[in-house]
Amino acid sequence: EEEFKWLLQEEVHAVLRQLQDILKEASHRFALPTSGSGGAVKQENFVLSTSGTDQVKGVMTLQGDALCQADVNLKMPRNNQLLHFAFREDKQWRLQQIQDARNHVNQAIYLLMNRDVNYQFKTGLEVLKLMDAVMLQLSRARNRLTTPATLTLPEIASSGLTKMFTPVLPPDILVNFYINLNKLCLTVYQLHVLQPSTTKNFKPAGGSVLHSPGAMFEFGSQRYEVSHVHKVECVVPWLNDALVFFTVSLQLCQQLKDKISVFSSYWNYRPY
Repeated sequence: EEEFKWLLQEEVHAVLRQLQDILKEASHRFALPTSGSGGAVKQENFVLSTSGTDQVKGVMTLQGDALCQADVNLKMPRNNQLLHFAFREDKQWRLQQIQDARNHVNQAIYLLMNRDVNYQFKTGLEVLKLMDAVMLQLSRARNRLTTPATLTLPEIASSGLTKMFTPVLPPDILVNFYINLNKLCLTVYQLHVLQPSTTKNFKPAGGSVLHSPGAMFEFGSQRYEVSHVHKVECVVPWLNDALVFFTVSLQLCQQLKDKISVFSSYWNYRPY
């Protein structure tokens, strides 16, 4: 009983302080000013490419959760024509995945700090509930970065992203940006129009993170098929840091839960 009391009064608070420190570091990695601070967010330039092909090259400027500049060069395979398009100066593209992940981290920090400094935990169940709530937020933060949204091709075609470029994207080009783990990814789809006389059996593709050549869809009054897919990417170092912090924090939470559970199996603590 004395050991369990020490665990609740001393070790739990030490772990909570450690978690707060780690998650504050994670939050800082998202490079966004906290509410009320007027600090400008630094801009970072990234070159997106892939080994073995130079069909697509992109230079992106990331500022916190916003892509504020994008320059893309695309070499058309059928005639080697080089297309260049860039963001309009008045446009930025918000990466919702980064926004959401940061919000979940801040919610986890709030849960850890939302009590008086002299507060004492009275039961193991109380600690388990707190750890479960924190782990839920951390799992959601990690999942937002590791699991990009599945989109249908018409959703990509009607996205506001298509209206951000100058010159205007040709109708046979689609683009999509997303985060996957610690990488910023750009996918470029080249399309060809399916003529009404085509003998192909039209079957619209469902949602996917990355569509394959041969995927078909209808947009407006026209039917299209994906002819080529180009994916380029680059590592964003601070996203990698954030994912490491999430993993370490989740392990700390689980270790504390395990200790509480071991004691509770020997000591029948009060649930209230």
